[in-house]
Amino acid sequence: DTIAQNMKEIRPTIVVYVPRIYEKIHSRITDTALRAGRAKRAIFLWALAVGERWTNVVLAGRKPGMLLAMQHAIADKLVFSKVRSAVGGRLRYFVSGGAPLSPEIHRFFFASGLKILEGYGLTETSPVIAVNTPTRLTIGTVGPPIPGVEVKIAEDGEILTRGPHVMKGYLNHPEATAEAIDGEGWFHTGDIGTLEDGLLRITDRKKDIIVTAGGKNIAPQPIENTVKANRYVAQAVMIGDRRKFPLILVVPDFDQLERWAQYKDIAFRDHADLIANSLVRAKMEREVIGGLAKFAHFEKPKKVVLLERDFTIEGGELTPTLTASSSTSVVGST
Repeated sequence: DTIAQNMKEIRPTIVVYVPRIYEKIHSRITDTALRAGRAKRAIFLWALAVGERWTNVVLAGRKPGMLLAMQHAIADKLVFSKVRSAVGGRLRYFVSGGAPLSPEIHRFFFASGLKILEGYGLTETSPVIAVNTPTRLTIGTVGPPIPGVEVKIAEDGEILTRGPHVMKGYLNHPEATAEAIDGEGWFHTGDIGTLEDGLLRITDRKKDIIVTAGGKNIAPQPIENTVKANRYVAQAVMIGDRRKFPLILVVPDFDQLERWAQYKDIAFRDHADLIANSLVRAKMEREVIGGLAKFAHFEKPKKVVLLERDFTIEGGELTPTLTASSSTSVVGST
């Protein structure tokens, strides 16, 4: 709750966070801008559009044209410089790990002149396997494997790694060690991904892949990340294994949702009463499903279930890296 103030006080140069913190920063900045006057809101939305075009050009390795460069300079002065100031004004780069980072949020920070170096690894791998660098940053990937680390993709898509970074084994658990590390020394990460042009891309956890009753395979993380980028959403978890169709559990951002309800003159006593309202449910369904146009029809959740309280570490729904521990535990707790 105090991170925003802490960053202004400390003015850090390098920061390592989990994606949930970047989501919170993005949400707070967006919310503040959209609640400002009409002129400021219009300037913010214009700057976002300019930043998106500028990011596309720069990440493609091209130099922005004169007009786009001028527009970005104006957007930077009016909007993006304030974003950098909000995180202390001295930041060289962020580092993100522990869970996938939404590309949309990543692009927002990049357009603001703030690089996020997304990386990947596990406790069993000491822990870094791959990471983007300040000079080689590709959004949507976790970068190239670090020197001395081997990575390959198994036939089923699982990421395997081998090298001096891999643990010797689980203490007093030889069976678990033999299951994790094969006879050739490859450690089985349990993650699904691809390796293209030397860059590693994580698509999901192997155990989290949803197989519907109709036999369709769905990777939930890209869908969950897209939904969580919405300012009305605090948390989202898809379920659907062996079901006829997937559904998504959503914890609303109640600060945002309550303001909307008050604007619409919707009376409510508490969170449970708020999400029971048919107008509120319809609003959240539009926000959630409306942002999933890029996904195939069979991948999209057919139902949005609203939850009245946020996930917590104490409640067992979140890991210490602020990601959902598993769909099973979340469903069991609701």
